[in-house]
Amino acid sequence: MKKGATTLLLLALALATTATAQIKWYKFEEAVELCKKKPKKIFIDVYTDWCGWCKVYDKNTFSNPDIAEYMNKHFYSVKFNAETHDTVRFQGHVFVNPSSGRNSTHMLAAQLLNGRMSFPSVVFLNEQFQLLHVQSGYLPPEQFAPFMVYIGETWYEPSKNTSWEAFTKDFKWQPASRKAAN
Repeated sequence: MKKGATTLLLLALALATTATAQIKWYKFEEAVELCKKKPKKIFIDVYTDWCGWCKVYDKNTFSNPDIAEYMNKHFYSVKFNAETHDTVRFQGHVFVNPSSGRNSTHMLAAQLLNGRMSFPSVVFLNEQFQLLHVQSGYLPPEQFAPFMVYIGETWYEPSKNTSWEAFTKDFKWQPASRKAAN
């Protein structure tokens, strides 16, 4: 009886911890500095304040505790407002928003998205700050998860010899909360 109660308590604690997990968001330059000290891939949520689907991403996907737990383990995550007027210094370049007008685009957002300004968009960089993937449009957690895992666990590397098509064909997302319940 005592063992069963202990198991239930541990399960409840595990679920409570998972349920409160949130993505740790960094400023772009902060993530770059952290990556230099302790290499991890960088994930960038490129959003705008007026974008409704950006808010849905925050509410449904980025607030998912299983997504958050995975992202915190494998990435330095950045929220980057594509219309910010902040100056960003990166790899010897200074990126600014050249216009003070409404809905003007920051140069770093344009660079990260290869000039394809669509919101929401997410960007994955490797540990050397090279672009791995840009994904435009909202993805619910079950559609976001394959990108997150494919990149987070470097399935794209030639040594693993796993194409995106082969990976997604066999991919099964089983969040930690469901694993604990099984």
